[in-house]
Amino acid sequence: MLSVDSFNRAQRFIYENARLLDRRRFEYHFGQGSKAAVIMALTGFQNEDGGLGQALEPDIRCPHSQPVPTEVALSIMHEIDEYDRELIVGIGSYLKSVTVGDTGGFPLIQTSANEYPHAPWWTVSDDRHASINPTGHILGYLMKQHTVPDLIKEEWFQQAEQFMWNQLEAADNEGYHSNIQYISFLTAHPDKERAERALQKVNEWLQQPGVIERNTKAEGYVHKVLDWAPTHHSYCAQFVTEKEIEEHLQSLVEEQQEDGGWPISWPAVSPAGEMEWRGYVTVNRLLTLKSYGWLQR
Repeated sequence: MLSVDSFNRAQRFIYENARLLDRRRFEYHFGQGSKAAVIMALTGFQNEDGGLGQALEPDIRCPHSQPVPTEVALSIMHEIDEYDRELIVGIGSYLKSVTVGDTGGFPLIQTSANEYPHAPWWTVSDDRHASINPTGHILGYLMKQHTVPDLIKEEWFQQAEQFMWNQLEAADNEGYHSNIQYISFLTAHPDKERAERALQKVNEWLQQPGVIERNTKAEGYVHKVLDWAPTHHSYCAQFVTEKEIEEHLQSLVEEQQEDGGWPISWPAVSPAGEMEWRGYVTVNRLLTLKSYGWLQR
């Protein structure tokens, strides 16, 4: 269990270091905050073209709209179960503009990111190719929202949907970043029968040795049990044991830093970027502990 004192240290860390958006997320989940306050903070990252940028993904310091920050915005709306109409309409307009014409789907990142500080893995020479990441998550979140229901009937959406089906059919034993995209897409898809058949393929990958990192002491950029199953109702929770969940929850409690926040497992672009990430991650860690009943307040 995370003790009351440790929770209070996490709260202090968030108010000392986290950006406004993550302070609002914390207040909504653990205080007297509102969904409206989270949405208001989120809109500050939206650009005139409807997409999200402005370092919403802290490793992409580009102010211009990018697919991944747009995915992050959708994930936060899903997190608080509040899909704001203005945000969604703008996102739809942006996604239509960046849809890859020959295949459907969205690029991982656009070349405009190269002009600003960014993590090396976000460097791209060609943005004319669609990517499973973040197309799967984006479609999954848009299928879950009912604020703008006709969005999924638009041509660009259906092209992206077909892109995901094509990629899944051709794929073989994918890793973390692709699998979580497929899971998001398939578990939200209205054609439950087709999605269930496709999930069987994903399930086989998830059960391959080393895909879900079960060693709590593994270091570096690995994806452990609670990365796959951050809440008790996560899809991937079915592939780990209760004992493994408990071991990783205990490890998560122990990973809290002296300053009250949780660390990141990859090199940050800058000190500011690191604190932005840590604020975001710290809220996420608290949400995981809360979901599994490991939080004392």
